[in-house]
Order: sequence, then C-alpha cells, then structure tokens
Amino acid sequence: MVESLSATVNYFAHLPLWELLAVISALFYVVLAAKENIWCWPAALVSTIIYSVIFYDVYLWMDALLQVYYLAMAIFGWYCWRHVSSSQNNATNNSHTGTALAIQSWSLFFHTKVVVLLTACSLVIGWLMDNYTPTHFPYLDSATTVFAVFATYLVTKKVLENWLYWIVIDFVSIYLYLEKGLQPTAVLFGLYVVMAMVGYAIWYSKYQKSHQQASGNVASATE
Repeated sequence: MVESLSATVNYFAHLPLWELLAVISALFYVVLAAKENIWCWPAALVSTIIYSVIFYDVYLWMDALLQVYYLAMAIFGWYCWRHVSSSQNNATNNSHTGTALAIQSWSLFFHTKVVVLLTACSLVIGWLMDNYTPTHFPYLDSATTVFAVFATYLVTKKVLENWLYWIVIDFVSIYLYLEKGLQPTAVLFGLYVVMAMVGYAIWYSKYQKSHQQASGNVASATE
C-alpha cells in the first residue's frame, strides 16, 4: 500500500506539463460537474484536446478517437446546459450556476433496457477485439468504453443517474489498471469513484429539492 502511494506521488511529480494539465483539467471537470457548474465543459474541452494528441502520439488511436467523441460532447454539453426550453423560461433557481437546464431522473425501466442493450453491444465489440486484436481484457475494456459513451451523454442532459454509471465504470477501470500495473492511474480512478459518489449525492439533493418545490407550486396553483 505504501509503495503504491509512493509510486503515485512520484508519478504525478514527474508528469510532463501537458499531461499534468490534462489530468488537472479532467479533475476540474468532475468537480465542476458535481457542483452543476457549466464551466465543467470548457475544462472537459481542454482535457480532451490534450489527451487526443497524447493518445494519438503513443498510437492509442481508439482512445484518441474516444477523446474526440468527448470533445464533441463537451461542446454539446455546453449547449444543452445553456439552452432554455419553453417550459423553463421561468426557472431562475439555477441562474447562479450559469445553466438553465434542470436535473432530471429517467425511469428504472428505461435504464434497464439501456443496460441490456449496451451489454449486448459490449459483448459483440469484446468478441471482435478478442478475436482480431491483441487487446487485454477485451470484454471489460469494451464495456467500460461503451458505457462511458452513454454516461457522457447522460451528463450533457443532466440525468441524475449518470453518476451511478460512472461509479461502476470507474470501479471496473480500477481493476483493469491494477491488472495492467498502472497503479497511479488506478489511484486516480479511485478518486473519481469518490467524486462520482459525492456528485450523485449533490445532484440527488438538488433534484429532490426542485421536485418538492415543483409539487408545492402545483399545489398552490390548485388552491
């Protein structure tokens, strides 16, 4: 344990400047997203641009392609969080965060269908990777990628359950990185798990509060 922590500290102490900036930007993204602050998306933009170049340079082209997707989602997320629908023209309670999009929750039935579909996609992609590439842990690797793509979309739409997806994804990623001997990265993803738990708690509290306020307004209007 002590050796792992020492390796982690040493790893971050000797990170190249651009990679360090990418890590810091990624952490800022998670923190700001948990606070429901729209500036999480510029932070994500910076992180994904740098990681796209880094992964391309070391021939991790699939990871680089995934970063391009994240870049597009950062732009889309900024638009979604800034967009004010006709039903939210009077919603001013989020103005302090710079975003008018309210936190929403999608049904368990919907998520169940999505999980089944994404699992099927992961199995197909995992089989292809297992049979046609030298990739390690092809099924787990494909599953984390497929579910991360969907979870990122959920963040752009401010769906509460996105944090639950990230908790599972990051937990699985920790196992993968430990098996590959990437202890510092595993520690970083352990931090992501904690931050995702905090993010869920914050968003859940805000969702419950807004839900109660909406119910109170409806009750007042019918009196």
